[in-house]
Amino acid sequence: MEESDSEKTMEKENLGPRMDPPLGEPEGSLGWVLPNTAMKKKVLLMGKSGSGKTSMRSIIFANYIARDTRRLGATIDVEHSHVRFLGNLVLNLWDCGGQDTFMENYFTSQRDNIFRNVEVLIYVFDVESRELEKDMHYYQSCLEAILQNSPDAKIFCLVHKMDLVQEDQRDLIFKEREEDLRRLSRPLECSCFRTSIWDETLYKAWSSIVYQLIPNVQQLEMNLRNFAEIIEADEVLLFERATFLVISHYQCKEQRDAHRFEKISNIIKQFKLSCSKLAASFQSMEVRNSNFAAFIDIFTSNTYVMVVMSDPSIPSAATLINIRNARKHFEKLERVDGPKQCLLMR
Repeated sequence: MEESDSEKTMEKENLGPRMDPPLGEPEGSLGWVLPNTAMKKKVLLMGKSGSGKTSMRSIIFANYIARDTRRLGATIDVEHSHVRFLGNLVLNLWDCGGQDTFMENYFTSQRDNIFRNVEVLIYVFDVESRELEKDMHYYQSCLEAILQNSPDAKIFCLVHKMDLVQEDQRDLIFKEREEDLRRLSRPLECSCFRTSIWDETLYKAWSSIVYQLIPNVQQLEMNLRNFAEIIEADEVLLFERATFLVISHYQCKEQRDAHRFEKISNIIKQFKLSCSKLAASFQSMEVRNSNFAAFIDIFTSNTYVMVVMSDPSIPSAATLINIRNARKHFEKLERVDGPKQCLLMR
């Protein structure tokens, strides 16, 4: 479908860097940046044209739903976006167009500019690409440039559009592609994920990527564990407020569904978008049955929390009070330069 000039202008406005949040735009969305005092992390998003880079970026960071990405055009050269994430952390996201001309320029005239000071390289492969050999050649060229300019960068490979592969073939095809990518990446290490914009796999991959960039994540996890033990919760999850990516969790009991985090991210993100279309704002939710109670609530200025309780003797009001009382402490932890405090058990 062709985009109108007004739609293209709107997308440029929404996805480009700005210093002030537009009215009604959530913190953390694309285009909202902190002042120069923020800790910025450069993230390269690369891959052949049509591999799905801009679609996944728009779903995760700009509140698109999967079917709306069909109207997105090809990225021209490099699109820069600044994403506020957890207080002072800003992701400086470089979405690099994948046409052959642009790719060749990245490795020659723009090499130092593109690949210098990179924290994370995310390379997206179309699983059904008919030019796999060329894809691998470009990927290896990226790795050579990274090794020369940013040898400490973390490498992630997303084998994308897995929904187009027959379900009984997905595990085999992904395993083969993963082995090839790990071999080609040496001496660098790469983490591989299968992804699709039509299910929760996209959230799993991006949660894992963002997790690597949070500077005080271990301290955050330690305090989340203490909080869970204090309130006798089965499980506590921390979500980034705008994207609903899982950034930390602690579980006291084993759970059957290993993919529950990304499923919850996907479901609640879609529910939030539905609320916004009705001019309503999602704030909290309680789900209860005979086996458990789950509470999702605003936690800090940048996060939501989910608390799962299985003890029927603990009333909802007590859990909600505990969440409220922990907010101030976790607000302090979000600051990169915040005090090294710990939520102590009583």
